[in-house]
Amino acid sequence: MSGPILEIKGVVRRFMTGDQELVVLKEVDLVIGEGEMVAIVGASGSGKSTLMNILGCLDRPSEGSYRIFGRDTAELSSDELARLRREHFGFIFQRYHLMMHLNAVQNVEIPAVYAGADKASRRARAHELLNRLGLSGRCDHGPGQLSGGQQQRVCIARALMNGGTVILADEPTGALDRKSGQELMAILHELNAMGHTVILVTHDQQVAQNARRIIEISDGEILSDSWSGSEGACPPVSPANQGFLAEGPSKGGSPSAGEGTAMEKGNGTGRTKGGSNTWGRFAEAFKMAMIAMASHRMRTLLTMLGIVIGITSVVSVVGLGQGARQKVIDDISSMGTNVIDVYPGSDFGDEKSGSIETLVPADLAVVASQVYTDSATPVTSATLLVRLGSKSANASVKGVGEQYFRVRGLELADGSFFGAADVARQAQVVVIDPNTRQKFFGERENPIGKVLMVDSLPCQVIGVTKPKEGPFGNSQNLELWLPYTAAMGKILGQTHFDSLTVRVKEGLSNQVAEQSIVKLLSLRHGTKDFYTTSSDSIMKTVSKTTATMALMISAIAVISLVVGGIGVMNIMLVSVTERTFEIGIRMAVGARKSDIMQQFLIESVLVCLIGGGIGIVLSYGVSALFAVFVTSFALKFSALSVFSAVLCSTLVGVLFGYLPARNAARLDPIQALARE
Repeated sequence: MSGPILEIKGVVRRFMTGDQELVVLKEVDLVIGEGEMVAIVGASGSGKSTLMNILGCLDRPSEGSYRIFGRDTAELSSDELARLRREHFGFIFQRYHLMMHLNAVQNVEIPAVYAGADKASRRARAHELLNRLGLSGRCDHGPGQLSGGQQQRVCIARALMNGGTVILADEPTGALDRKSGQELMAILHELNAMGHTVILVTHDQQVAQNARRIIEISDGEILSDSWSGSEGACPPVSPANQGFLAEGPSKGGSPSAGEGTAMEKGNGTGRTKGGSNTWGRFAEAFKMAMIAMASHRMRTLLTMLGIVIGITSVVSVVGLGQGARQKVIDDISSMGTNVIDVYPGSDFGDEKSGSIETLVPADLAVVASQVYTDSATPVTSATLLVRLGSKSANASVKGVGEQYFRVRGLELADGSFFGAADVARQAQVVVIDPNTRQKFFGERENPIGKVLMVDSLPCQVIGVTKPKEGPFGNSQNLELWLPYTAAMGKILGQTHFDSLTVRVKEGLSNQVAEQSIVKLLSLRHGTKDFYTTSSDSIMKTVSKTTATMALMISAIAVISLVVGGIGVMNIMLVSVTERTFEIGIRMAVGARKSDIMQQFLIESVLVCLIGGGIGIVLSYGVSALFAVFVTSFALKFSALSVFSAVLCSTLVGVLFGYLPARNAARLDPIQALARE
């Protein structure tokens, strides 16, 4: 037998129960050497379980010192204590403490997962251990499909997964029948014979007699510490366990003296030293999170519901805003985004504008000749009575140039537009819109060649334009267009224009062209007696306004996403409470605080991401439904909005999952295990 590996000196453990202090251990001194088989025996409440928890680094003493391999545990961080539990201690619990949603192999693998072992090596070792414990045909069975004795064997295999230098067995036979209890004790004797230090905690004197050393504890004090004169009563080896001895020392078992301290040794599971296989740990945490979510489907779905509603609202509202914005922009674009209008007066509503008659044909000729001008047209307008036989109606009659239809982007449905020759000879021809056609000719009659009386001037219809929806929908007004020379000379009796409209060449700046027109006409008139408007500036104003509206509506929708995030946090907090015992098991087998936090954060982010994905799909469903009832425009989704939704889902998962994850990571292992 080698020197001491566990040394307790003057250990006191106190607990607060309400306002009173309860002392469970009182000045305990204990030394356990490598390779010993020790039984700590005592009645319920004697402090034996508390002592075992301190020995296994699940708990810390209130006073005194505890040294493992010569190092004081008071100097160790929580992660260093987790490493000790993971790599050097193996726990065999009375109630097995197996994960109910994992099968036998997956339960056995857990310590190696937290040690950073690669999947192939840990899977092979788990199967090897289970086979040697007589469970070769039960590897894929869950705990609920195994008997008590089989579950205890799985627990033993888990304790040996990373080596198990020290085996701590808490009432190992308490939940087993007599035969299973005997088989378990035989296995513990075998492990001790291989070099494992075995510590039994029991109230049963018969079980304690299996150990070579018996420590009796009562009321927190050690009453006796005696050695058995024999090697201990070793129960007969069952056929299921014969292979265990035949295999020789388990991989990662306690090596012989002289090979270095156990804190410096590997464990034979193929892990990276110190468990630095970060990606492997993350992948396993991801897998465990998926299994946990699948095993609690209803809770997972309820958690997702708030995120689904939030993401659907955000994406749909953003799509609605983008669609409405695009509709307005398209409508303005249809009028020409590179069009500049010139009106007499200082601004809209100028009372003196009617008396200003300085916009004349000479101005049109000069403006039309500029390098930035694509096309230009004058406009003179009036509301006049239009007649055809017994039919009559008031209509908006405009005298325009031959380039008007290009400037305004109008297209022909029938006939033709008038040309420069028609303007020059004051031709009495007219182009009508679809409303005028419907009013005077109906759907079936061809209006081309027919004569309309415009005020007192007979005009021959030579063309009909296609319908063109404006920014505020389809106008119901009747519109007619005549050559401006005929309108001004034969109907209106004026020599000036009501306005000029210039279409700027593609690729040139509207702003520069507008400044040039202002400078040019100001020089010609001797003063600035006109003002200009640009569809480009209108476009910018409308875009800014619609963007502001979309932002406001989106902010309202984001509130629902925040509410969903709060729901995720609340349910995850409840989940932490429900799974406290599971967290305790993970910590007992070596999970770091970061491992626990990582798993709960992954679960939270996964819930939000999956919920976000469902929300995005539902948003497209909302778009399809919207298109059935609204035909004027459609919801518009962009890659950016979808990416933003995914990003929002992730951020919600991280932000609202952090508190539950932190709470889970802060749980004390022994308190968590007590919440079974």
